[in-house]
Amino acid sequence: MKALLCKSHGNPEELVLEDVPSPSPGVGQLVIQVKACGVNFPDSLIIQNKYQFKPNLPFAPGGEVAGVVSAVGEEVTHVKKGDAVFALTGWGGFAEEVVADGFKTLPVPPGMDFVTAATTMYTCGTSLHALKQRAQLREGETLLVLGAAGGVGLAAVQIGKLMGARVIAAASNDEKLARCRALGADDTINYSTEDFRERIKLLTDGKGVDVVYDPVGDKFSEPAVRSLAWQGRYLVVGFAGGVPASIRLNLPLLKGASIVGVFWGAFAQKQPKDSMANFQQILQWIAKGELKQHIHKQYNLAEGGQAIRDLMDRKVIGKNVVTI
Repeated sequence: MKALLCKSHGNPEELVLEDVPSPSPGVGQLVIQVKACGVNFPDSLIIQNKYQFKPNLPFAPGGEVAGVVSAVGEEVTHVKKGDAVFALTGWGGFAEEVVADGFKTLPVPPGMDFVTAATTMYTCGTSLHALKQRAQLREGETLLVLGAAGGVGLAAVQIGKLMGARVIAAASNDEKLARCRALGADDTINYSTEDFRERIKLLTDGKGVDVVYDPVGDKFSEPAVRSLAWQGRYLVVGFAGGVPASIRLNLPLLKGASIVGVFWGAFAQKQPKDSMANFQQILQWIAKGELKQHIHKQYNLAEGGQAIRDLMDRKVIGKNVVTI
């Protein structure tokens, strides 16, 4: 089979397409013939050896796949050979076949295509967990989403609306903000051209926002914490801006606010019943057309490095996906 391999840590342009042996499933595992693989920010980190998971070289990036089961290991009973499934693999998805753990694999619902299935788990799973379990977002509250035109950002915009919040979307240009409005954002902030904090004050009559969803970090973190309302919640989702930010701890003290970490992967592992309930809700929303994934571009396997590069260069609105 063919796989796009990271043979030495570095940039996505260094990934190499090669023939490798087909994998075999172990106990509790299955092999998926990959039809589509979502592209996510961790893919850019894992090839640079900057992610919390560090697979042995060589490996293929790509941790979110959809396809057809081609082999089933012992103790896997909920799917069989020939079934359409989607799964979280951590890495390995930029390949014609990949091994997945059974407990991280779900059947594709009737009517869902492989591209949608391969671009749902990371973004929607992260965002619902963040807003439901971590922020405990309530109807009528105001939610500020940073990096709102990215994959997790657009998911948070839509899920926030579905949970009854007023959503303010912040992004770096008007094209991205237009997509946010099309998917339900009530108000927008262009933080390339507008005064970030003053715009929030104007939109909230000086009260601030109840919840900040922040997958960006960097220079926006502290202004976002300063813009929280009394007893607000600041969600640490990721660091697409490059580095974790330093936040003065007197700020949450003065606002009675909370800084809350969001580690969806650990949540799914440690609280599987809650995670499964979240996914049932996500799939219901998708089936009703209330939650939609915006696909920026599809790439073939040889173009997988470019798919990661475009994500790193912030050219992507929604999700990139590699199709095989």
